[in-house]
Amino acid sequence: MIWNPEYECIDRNKLRELQLKRLQTLIKWVYNEVPFYRNKLSDAGVKPQDIKSLEDVAKLPFTTKTDLRDNYPFGMFAVPMENVVRVHSSSGTTGKPIVVGYTRADINTWSELTARVAMAGGATSKDIAHVAFGYGLFTGGFGMHAGLERIGASVVPVSTGNTERQIMIMKDFGTTVLVSTPSYALHIAEVGESMDVDFSKLPLRVGLFGAERCSEKLRKEIESKLCISATDNYGLTEVMGPGVAGECEVKNGLHINEDHFLVETIDPETGERLPEGSEGELVFTTLTKEAFPVIRYRTRDLTRLLMDPCGCGRTIARMEKVKGRTDDMLIIRGVNVFPSQIESVLFEIEGIEPHYQIIVDRKGAMDLIRVLVEVSSDIFAGDMKELMAFERKVEAKLQTVLGIKVDVKLVEPKTLERTSGKAKRVIDKRDL
Repeated sequence: MIWNPEYECIDRNKLRELQLKRLQTLIKWVYNEVPFYRNKLSDAGVKPQDIKSLEDVAKLPFTTKTDLRDNYPFGMFAVPMENVVRVHSSSGTTGKPIVVGYTRADINTWSELTARVAMAGGATSKDIAHVAFGYGLFTGGFGMHAGLERIGASVVPVSTGNTERQIMIMKDFGTTVLVSTPSYALHIAEVGESMDVDFSKLPLRVGLFGAERCSEKLRKEIESKLCISATDNYGLTEVMGPGVAGECEVKNGLHINEDHFLVETIDPETGERLPEGSEGELVFTTLTKEAFPVIRYRTRDLTRLLMDPCGCGRTIARMEKVKGRTDDMLIIRGVNVFPSQIESVLFEIEGIEPHYQIIVDRKGAMDLIRVLVEVSSDIFAGDMKELMAFERKVEAKLQTVLGIKVDVKLVEPKTLERTSGKAKRVIDKRDL
């Protein structure tokens, strides 16, 4: 199903005309209203009238997370606070948070785009949607809530925590759509199993998951345990929150709402734009945001753009699932290691559960990497020789892919910490 075919199925030539018009309006707006961007554009020798084609976006300077932090809290706002009706922010776990604002028009646009994502994933006006995202400064809860309401679904704003109570509500209320992180969905399945809940007998049918990476293995695990169809959606606080992109029921990439976001991929080392289909770092320019527009924001997310037609009928570009992040890269004994590489190896091995944790430490001048891996009860119930042999097998596969030795420790099912928020996959204990 398609929420807004006028724009989701727009002719590509008309889309480019619309994007250019909106880009030109945006650059004039930020040049006049945001001192940071006026200075940035002046330093780059660019004036608003220089933007005559979409390709001219390459003339514009990048915006980084550091830029946003340096202008904390409201220095990047393009409207006075009296026009800002909502403020959200990032968690700020690595410094000052990123603070973003929304005008009334921005809130309306946001609900339109999350409505598209919800319907693309299979939600309808007849659904009862259980939102297990936080409702604080995090954008996920409010963002998906508004989109589901907009399509006419009945929304239950459960928020996070108390998983047994969440399952009780899902059963009693007849929940048909679950909104959460993928790792929390899997935790719901595990807790439900301990409560002898048969999810196949519940009306639950759709999962709309975001806020963290969801591999195909994890998706299939969730679909199998909860008896649902699970789709992935993508957003980030700095660009809008959820609603930037989302999978349709074909599940062949996440459709980007290009009428509101100009998307590029660049070489993360050189900053050069890459041709369509090349893997690189995602860069977004907001085309319609009023309170907090961003120009060429470097997301640090690595993926590639897909332009071939999708079976659902949408003509907007798609992005593959994010492969990893440039700032998540670990340098271990001179070797670049991405957590997503480790995950892809682990999830290919029969008997490994979709829960792991990477611990990086240093002994003297030597980097050490250990991976804690949950395995099935059957494997953990084996004798010590079999367990050691399984560990060596996993270590060998990881070394083949990564090119460095990894210490693997098998742990019992449900040993690693579960969370209702983003899963903590990497712990780096080095003092770098």
